[in-house]
Amino acid sequence: MSDLNTLYQVLRAPVITEKSTLCTEKGNQVIFKVANWANKQQIKAAVQKMFSVEVLSVQTLNMNGKKKRFGRTMGQRKDWKKAFVRLASGQNIDFYNN
Repeated sequence: MSDLNTLYQVLRAPVITEKSTLCTEKGNQVIFKVANWANKQQIKAAVQKMFSVEVLSVQTLNMNGKKKRFGRTMGQRKDWKKAFVRLASGQNIDFYNN
């Protein structure tokens, strides 16, 4: 997990929504879009290394892609994985000032 490319492959992007900001304020959790093959230990190590914070726990959720219609044909968006990362008290990740 020491390679920086691997860290960027595990953590794809932060999820910035109303629900994610509520989780950050109340539960000290940060939500990331992560690689489908990444497990909880890899996600924890990537967050700790990239942001220099202490991670208490990681919960993952597989999101199914929505079915969408394109004219006559039906299509489907790609499936993706979401990770809820709980930080230790006093720790935070600020995406807006970095």
